[in-house]
Amino acid sequence: MTAERAVLTVSALTIELRAVLEERFPAVWVEGEISNFRLYGSGHAYFTLKDAEAQLRCVLFRNRGRRIKFEPADGLHVMAFGSVEVYAQRGEYQLVVELLEPKGLGALQLAFEQLKARLTLEGLFDPARKRELPRFPRKIGMVTSPSGAAIRDMLRVIGRRFGELHIVIAPAKVQGEGAAEEIAQGLRDLNALGDVDVIIVGRGGGSLEDLWAFNEEVVARAICASKAPVISAVGHEVDFTIADFVADLRAPTPSAAAELVVREKQAVVDALDDLARRLQRAAHRPLSDLERRVDELGLRLRRGMHADWRRAAHRVELATAALRASSPVARVSNGRHRLERLEAQLRNEIRHALDQARHHLGEAAGRLDSLSPLAVLGRGYSLTRTPDGRIVRSARQVGAGDDVRVLLHEGSLECRVSATKEHDDRPQV
Repeated sequence: MTAERAVLTVSALTIELRAVLEERFPAVWVEGEISNFRLYGSGHAYFTLKDAEAQLRCVLFRNRGRRIKFEPADGLHVMAFGSVEVYAQRGEYQLVVELLEPKGLGALQLAFEQLKARLTLEGLFDPARKRELPRFPRKIGMVTSPSGAAIRDMLRVIGRRFGELHIVIAPAKVQGEGAAEEIAQGLRDLNALGDVDVIIVGRGGGSLEDLWAFNEEVVARAICASKAPVISAVGHEVDFTIADFVADLRAPTPSAAAELVVREKQAVVDALDDLARRLQRAAHRPLSDLERRVDELGLRLRRGMHADWRRAAHRVELATAALRASSPVARVSNGRHRLERLEAQLRNEIRHALDQARHHLGEAAGRLDSLSPLAVLGRGYSLTRTPDGRIVRSARQVGAGDDVRVLLHEGSLECRVSATKEHDDRPQV
């Protein structure tokens, strides 16, 4: 007696497989190349990880995808961390991705390079859109942390160089979750004031992660949209961020930014003193020098006025000629002459066309006349028909006593056949 067979349903087998897989691989790192990457409107992304011998379906849900700094794309070699799950409806297993890192290059560095390349193509780094800083700003805006060392350094430099300036601070987080949005909002708030001459945005030094808010696209767009010139002062001299490339000017440190935007008060005072001395020297020049200068200026003025008069007269002549040429009378006269020429040309073309038509008609009539049966009859031939209208071509077609009608060039004959000859096709009438 044979043992009973153990038969599982598809659902039951899938449940057992799911239990085995999910228990065996609750968390696993998988390395491979991304292919068939698709990002849907829901925010969920689906792709395949593959190597030379196999491939694995993967899903990256929206809440996890927001944590990934770089942009996944086909061809990227990555390491994915997640759990293996069974998708029962399709009988497939897939990796539910929790983390995604590029292989051989840090995620932040890759995200930096991707955003830099994209904004370069859009022209946000174009030197042609960079603006000059105002020489003597009256109101300076700052977007930075109100408790950081950067704000203290900038205020100290400005106070030492020119302490009477008006400074407006837009406080913002400069690292961590939400920092980029606060920095962008600070830029927008300062621009909304309408009278800020220049804006410094920045912070002190730190790691790539610490400075990352200044590599976010939202900050780059806010800097680009700023009406006031923007100085980027992020980190130390060796640190470069996306904000540095978009800003109108990059300062190596926040202190250097303050020095760039505010000229030293003593330098301004020295420049004013120099102008005063030059004015005094000009006022004490000998009167003869001033008179000679006045004479020279008067001569140049007269020459200039004469040249201007000649140029004005020439322009008047040109304008008069143009006006005369474009007057309604001239245009009507020119139009009448042109119409007369066109009428004469039309009459000649019609006459020529009629002559050609008459010639062609005569030739066609001649050819038609030469082909007409009446012309053949005119040369002495005749056409014989039976009473029912058939043309007689042979004596065999009629017999003795048959009536025929002979058509001549002029008139016709009603005849009766008296006899026919077998060897002569001409009937006897």
